[in-house]
Amino acid sequence: MAHYDPKTGIRNPEPKEWLAKDWSQGKIADYKPYNFVDGEGVRCSIYVSGCLFACPNCYNRVIQNFNYGIPYTEELEQKILDDLAAPYCQGLTLLGGEPMLNTNILLPLCQKVRERFGHEKDIWSWTGYTWEELLKESEDKKELLQLVDILVDGRYIDALRDLTLHFRGSSNQRIIDVQKSLASGQVILWNHGDYLKSEEKNT
Repeated sequence: MAHYDPKTGIRNPEPKEWLAKDWSQGKIADYKPYNFVDGEGVRCSIYVSGCLFACPNCYNRVIQNFNYGIPYTEELEQKILDDLAAPYCQGLTLLGGEPMLNTNILLPLCQKVRERFGHEKDIWSWTGYTWEELLKESEDKKELLQLVDILVDGRYIDALRDLTLHFRGSSNQRIIDVQKSLASGQVILWNHGDYLKSEEKNT
């Protein structure tokens, strides 16, 4: 059995404990084109429905429900791809809910982003899994991870909440350069962790 500590919000799932095929209902809570808050630059953000981490005081608690929202459709997928084509749009952001439990939606979408745009557009993702857990997880999660450029990892821990953090809710979370990390075999922070130095100056 996995251990869950309600005081910290930390749940440590066993490898392959949760699978998208068992949980995802193929629904999304929202799609927001051309926003400035879900990563670097102008972004198109898709919020998938469903999360099992249930972190205390999660800011998106309502979409922990896998049945929340609307069905993901081919029409919406095409709209996302067309929106991404705007020259001022830097990339796609995957949020939730838990993206890694909605690989049935996000894997085909991210594959089509790469087919159409290569690496001209970047892909950011947030996840409740840590980097280390994902490397031990099911193949669909690892396949999605390989398509991502930047990953914000780890549970939201309310006791570590800090409103001054860059793209993170709590200080345990990391902003990881996925491709450099996969190539090197160790965690490489985005921008070499320079964002941490700027945050320290502001405290």
